[in-house]
Amino acid sequence: MLFDDFQELHGDRLFMDDESTVGGTAFFEGRPVMVIGQQKGRDTKENLRRNFGCPNPEGYRKALRLMKMASTFGLPIITLVDTPGAFPGIGSEERHVAEAIAVNLREMSQFGVPIITFVIGEGGSGGALGIAVADRIGMLQHAWYSVISPEGCAAILWKESNEQTNNRAADCLALTATRNLENGLIDEVIPEPLGGAHRDPRKTADLLQNWIVDRLRDLSRVNPETLVRQRFEKFRRMGAFRDELATATAGA
Repeated sequence: MLFDDFQELHGDRLFMDDESTVGGTAFFEGRPVMVIGQQKGRDTKENLRRNFGCPNPEGYRKALRLMKMASTFGLPIITLVDTPGAFPGIGSEERHVAEAIAVNLREMSQFGVPIITFVIGEGGSGGALGIAVADRIGMLQHAWYSVISPEGCAAILWKESNEQTNNRAADCLALTATRNLENGLIDEVIPEPLGGAHRDPRKTADLLQNWIVDRLRDLSRVNPETLVRQRFEKFRRMGAFRDELATATAGA
């Protein structure tokens, strides 16, 4: 609905093609771009084939391969995030999923082309961030974006994941689009059609299209060196902390 003449590109050129991550070249408003997204599937069979949207390291390495191609040819990069998190299975860990995500964070911070990310559903931890080091980040109204899923947080902190602990974790994580905007982690919240984005995909696509058009136009006016510097500064501004012990010691 958003892109014309999408040509999917497969494989990480190292191990396999991770079908939870879909990417390739396309035209957006007549302009060539590289688009990368996370896909969960629409039925049980596709859910299993796409690993419920949980990428293995090969998913991130495929995404990086495509982003490097985009950087080489000067194509803007557009990514769509929808994952509960990277796949934590034994095989994924053996093939270094954490390293694959870390490399993506490093490399994305240095690409001299516009990078636009939109969280369209779930945005879980490094699984989301591995394709989300972007110049502009948007979120649908009812999406969530956080360092961990509520279920995972509850299991770690309270050793039990149920409705009560999950709700408590969700509140502590400030994972809603509104809270993410307040905390400076995203740039804009896009309202969803009545009943949610899944009720009217066409209307949702139109809203995303308008937002991406405006962001892409603005970023295209910025030279590559400035893009990289501003992206770095954007992420360095995120978060704040105070070391109470250091403060007390300095006062003494």
